[in-house]
Amino acid sequence: MRSRTVLAAAHVVADPRADTGADGPAAVDWDATLAFRRHLWSHGLGVAEAMDTAQRGAGLDWGAAAELIRRSAAEARAVGGLLVCGAGTDQLPTRGASLADVRGAYEEQLAAVEATGARAVLMASRQLAAAATGPEDYRNVYGHLLRQTTRPVILHWLGPVFDPALAGYWGSDDPDAATETLLALIADHPGAVDGVKVSLLDAGREVALRRRLPPAVRCYTGDDFHYPELIAGDGHGFSHALLGVFGPLAPLAAAAVRRLDAGDTAGFRAVLDPTVPLARHLFAAPTRHYKTGVVLLAWLAGHQPHFTMVGGLQSARSLPHLRRAHELADALGLFPDPELAAHRMRTLLAVYGADGA
Repeated sequence: MRSRTVLAAAHVVADPRADTGADGPAAVDWDATLAFRRHLWSHGLGVAEAMDTAQRGAGLDWGAAAELIRRSAAEARAVGGLLVCGAGTDQLPTRGASLADVRGAYEEQLAAVEATGARAVLMASRQLAAAATGPEDYRNVYGHLLRQTTRPVILHWLGPVFDPALAGYWGSDDPDAATETLLALIADHPGAVDGVKVSLLDAGREVALRRRLPPAVRCYTGDDFHYPELIAGDGHGFSHALLGVFGPLAPLAAAAVRRLDAGDTAGFRAVLDPTVPLARHLFAAPTRHYKTGVVLLAWLAGHQPHFTMVGGLQSARSLPHLRRAHELADALGLFPDPELAAHRMRTLLAVYGADGA
């Protein structure tokens, strides 16, 4: 990909044989998990590892995430794949952590990511959102990290539609005030920020922010509702991509960006625009459960042998929701073997007695 940096936030494949429950330690099928990353790299996409798509803070604990980062970094080196990795604070309890605790947790994870040679994404922190009393706390914590990072990082603004615990991030419920805090932080640390991943599901706000970023700082769209128009851009600029929906859409996303590389914006939109109904369905409210549909489609497409998720979150979406995801993906031609996908979908519905509904 030449015209845009395109990263797919990849899911993890659970180990269905592990004797662990919803509150137990995460059990990962490493072979299937790494095979899916090789699938993404084979299409020319980069991988965003250990992000919320990988169930960070929703079943995947820091110990498993650290192992995931180490293993994915080794795979990336082997195949020459682009990799960025999430560094957060999820080794702490959600509430009760001090700002010093938050800084220490970020430092631990940032060091673990940088030790692999990968670029870090400083993930939005539930613990920081709970502990901070205003914008200065955010500037101090992030400033501390940006002064010590060994290479530029990606900042992550994840809105409360994805995680209600992140309401008021950057120190204000007013998104205009939050934007000013973020921009001031970037201005205070020139050269330390590679880009900002914006996951607000508000295309107008993302465009306004990217127009105010310094020229050397990228805007990575995390908007799974409006990504075609944001990546295509306008006369004033464009967004790069770091998207959970590009996992299931990998073949089409790659084909679309290749058209953009060739200067064919209309062709890019012609490939990617029809995928939006599927993306909006997967990310429908409650948006935080989009991962269930992502894993379903990976199973239907033959990328993994089962539909099991860390923490049992395969039950987080209704059967009608999952059936509709299959229909929309099938209409897009996303399944290498449509008959296998149909058989697996029928089997799932039959197990729960919904095959005749």
